[in-house]
Amino acid sequence: MDWQDLLFKFVGGLGIFLFGIKYMSDGLQKSAGDKMRGILEKYTSNPILGVLVGIAVTVLIQSSTGTTVMAIGLVNAGLMTLRQAIGVVMGANIGTTMTAFIVGIKIENYALPIIAVGAFFLFFINKKRFQYIGQIIFGFGTLFLGLGTMSGGLKPLRELQAFTDFMVELSHMPVLGLVVGTVFTMIVQSSSATIGILQTIADEGMVSLRGALPILFGDNIGTTITAVLASIGASVAAKRTALVHVIFNVVGATIFTILLNPVHSLVLWLGEGVNIRMQIAYAHGLFNTVNTLIFLPLIPVLAWIVTKAIRGKSDELEFKAIYLDDRLLATPAMALGQAQHEIIRMGQYAQQALQDATGFFFNKDTKSAEKALQKEDLVNELNRKITDYIMKIHQKGLSPGESESATGWFQTISDLERIGDHAENIVELAEFRLTNKLELSADAEGELRTMMEVADEAVTKALIALEHHDTAVAEEVLSLESKLDDLEAEYRKNHIYRLNQNLCSGGTGTIYLDLLTNLERIGDHSKNIAQFVLSK
Repeated sequence: MDWQDLLFKFVGGLGIFLFGIKYMSDGLQKSAGDKMRGILEKYTSNPILGVLVGIAVTVLIQSSTGTTVMAIGLVNAGLMTLRQAIGVVMGANIGTTMTAFIVGIKIENYALPIIAVGAFFLFFINKKRFQYIGQIIFGFGTLFLGLGTMSGGLKPLRELQAFTDFMVELSHMPVLGLVVGTVFTMIVQSSSATIGILQTIADEGMVSLRGALPILFGDNIGTTITAVLASIGASVAAKRTALVHVIFNVVGATIFTILLNPVHSLVLWLGEGVNIRMQIAYAHGLFNTVNTLIFLPLIPVLAWIVTKAIRGKSDELEFKAIYLDDRLLATPAMALGQAQHEIIRMGQYAQQALQDATGFFFNKDTKSAEKALQKEDLVNELNRKITDYIMKIHQKGLSPGESESATGWFQTISDLERIGDHAENIVELAEFRLTNKLELSADAEGELRTMMEVADEAVTKALIALEHHDTAVAEEVLSLESKLDDLEAEYRKNHIYRLNQNLCSGGTGTIYLDLLTNLERIGDHSKNIAQFVLSK
């Protein structure tokens, strides 16, 4: 037996297969538009809807891992609750079975012509839409090319007595098959790939359907490793979401392994007259569908279990707009008042993002960076929601005075959103400083601390003036903005002096100047808010 040929074909075929899945997935995501995240956030109001959305998104992007990690990211950002995410994770497990059904179609002999069609779309048609279609077709063909290559490499294993004995042993020891599937998927980090390999070796007659089923169930356990890795360092709620994924698959695999005989009989009945690759796809679909039906009524129980298992106060932010109520649109003046309360809340998030960002810059605490970016994301989302709400108010009709006021609030929303953007810029500068191990001089750091304190005070007082319509505090904001302008001019001169005296490097100087600019602009946005208060 030529072990080198076997190894090269298997590893190379696996690589081509994984590339095909990834490339097809990317093409599907591009053709569907960058809307998956928004769909997950918007259409998961109840568990059943969450399951359906999880299925749809996973079928569209051909990656349950991608959907699950996306859900964890949304929970981490406070854009989705734990219970909403549980439904999405369940749906993702059903949606991922589509890949197994694709592999069940035996069209390896047509892989190269399919790739040729995809390449034609990619290289000879300039329209983006057709290029995305070409990417999908190319990835689809590459997937089967990889399967064919793996199949050719694994064929000689049928003649190896040790391998055939091991496969026979798997048929008699379901727990061993469960472990093999789990470990292999943890290594490859793609259940689609390992199930595709399982379908291939089963098609070559190297493992029976009964021996393949426990490995299949183990593959479903192994796929949870990516979600677990994605939750490391994330919020408590995100870690709980990852644990739900683990519990869902581990419990399901245990139940199906215990009931292996009836499951085997059911799959044979469902897949009567089809090839073993498609029978494994049926088993995969049966596993995830039945598992979802079992756990769907138990979502509150699952949420309670993971909350008890992972202790700590949930750091989910109360993201949903709490003041915007469409029922109040019939009374535009009242609706505008509610929008103003939401704008104040948005401003508080922007200020907190700024404080977390400056904390990260000086203390190098990555948790502060995560919080800053999370809150900045919330500011952006609230910006969109409030803007849409005020547009609806305009459509209902406002008096000339109210209309003028609404226009001013629009500008205020923009100023608050920009403060959040500057907080994000500060995080990026801090990350650059850490990555490149750049240290500021004591004088430069002291100046930045002073500048940041003044900027934070300006934002704080601007929000107070806005909330209470306090013109005296608004005047203080104008003074603070003027002070920031003076400090920036003075500190720039100091920086040039330090450069001339070789007291700081060019790298640290760039960070220093960029920070001064960001802080001065935060003062400008605070001034705009104060002037709006004074003009009312």
